Amino acid sequence: MQELVRPGDATPQARDGDRRRGIDRVIMLLEALLQHRAPMRAGDIARMIHAPRSTTYEIVNRLLEAEMLVSVGEEGHVYFGPAMHLYGAAYAQQNALFRRVGETLEKLALEADATAQLCTLHGNKYVVLDCRHGSGPFRISSDIGVAVPVPWTASGRLLLSHLDEDAIFALIPAEDFRLPDGRWLGRAEFLADIAKAKQQGYCETSGLADRFTCCMAAPIFDASGTITMTLCLVVPVDTPAERRASLMALLRERTAKLSMPGTLAAMK
Repeated sequence: MQELVRPGDATPQARDGDRRRGIDRVIMLLEALLQHRAPMRAGDIARMIHAPRSTTYEIVNRLLEAEMLVSVGEEGHVYFGPAMHLYGAAYAQQNALFRRVGETLEKLALEADATAQLCTLHGNKYVVLDCRHGSGPFRISSDIGVAVPVPWTASGRLLLSHLDEDAIFALIPAEDFRLPDGRWLGRAEFLADIAKAKQQGYCETSGLADRFTCCMAAPIFDASGTITMTLCLVVPVDTPAERRASLMALLRERTAKLSMPGTLAAMK
């Protein structure tokens, strides 16, 4: 039955559009806090997500009621609340892969005596989902959840390996090809790195995000055969080649056990 629309009422399509925009703004607000990594005032969030202040305040107040946000300090700052922790804990508890990954990271960091990370893409950036450190003093790594340009990472080359050239350059912002030291990474070089990573089933980079580090990454495949996550080890850039080869073999052994059944042929 067609919905009756009274004079002056918004159409069903308009109301659907308003709801979608409202949901989009909630997501954008949460993303803004994740990117900022610190409490923010509602007015600053509104500017960051290009939303009306009144709408942003309304969303913030509703999220405060739901304990998804909490007030921090006396200047109207808000940040993630206890409900967000509960949602994340429930996800981790019910996700068998994440339970296995946590155990794997613990063992990998101890055996390799290096920083071990679980990595993936979040939008058009690379993020670390989980991390464990070895016993040594060398602990340079990205913090969990911090967005990093994909071209700076070994994992990024594996995570893009299922995409064609057009899709890769449509996804990655042009400015992300500029490395932290000011060098520009050539597009042809980046594509060659991706092709090599896909062909050999792993990736190793040195001196990209940090000139002191070597990053080694191996893929975790989902049921469709797509690389959705990686495990990586971060070691000093002067680590001997024989030692790096041994660590890569260990890394690939562990990711093979984490990949979905039926996808291991893609790693050979």
